[in-house]
Amino acid sequence: MEVSEAIRARRSVRSFRDDPVPDAVLDKVLEAGRVAPSASNRQPWHFIVVKDPARRKALSEGRHAKFLKNCPVVIVGCGDKMRAEEWFMVDVTIALENMVIEATSEGLGTCWIGSFSGKSVRRLLKIPDNFEVVAMLAVGYPKEASRKTIEEITSWEEFGKPKIR
Repeated sequence: MEVSEAIRARRSVRSFRDDPVPDAVLDKVLEAGRVAPSASNRQPWHFIVVKDPARRKALSEGRHAKFLKNCPVVIVGCGDKMRAEEWFMVDVTIALENMVIEATSEGLGTCWIGSFSGKSVRRLLKIPDNFEVVAMLAVGYPKEASRKTIEEITSWEEFGKPKIR
């Protein structure tokens, strides 16, 4: 998939199939984050891949994160405050967006999660004090159908009449 196609195809997915995500595919997604640009090339990110069902359930405690318990993979994006005090949040965000686009190009669905208790996530995943949890990504193969085409949702002049080309 071309980059522009992945950008246009990307959507928030909250319902995932049970299919596991192969490590080789996850490696590509993580690599996309690794090569992201960062302020002064400080690369203040650290990513925690969570597959364990009990941990995913614990991560789903946020008000808008309940679906994480049914998601095959959660990637927790952390930023090192000591390495890039002013820019760690921006840098981690850029890296996570690279991951989202790569995941989409691999046929995966993602959802950006900001609904969490940083203190709870830190404790659960044993994150050192110098790292801040920036965001989490739900990752997996989408369960729901993809977006309808423009032809499926549009009629011309009367209901059910397609556009004449």
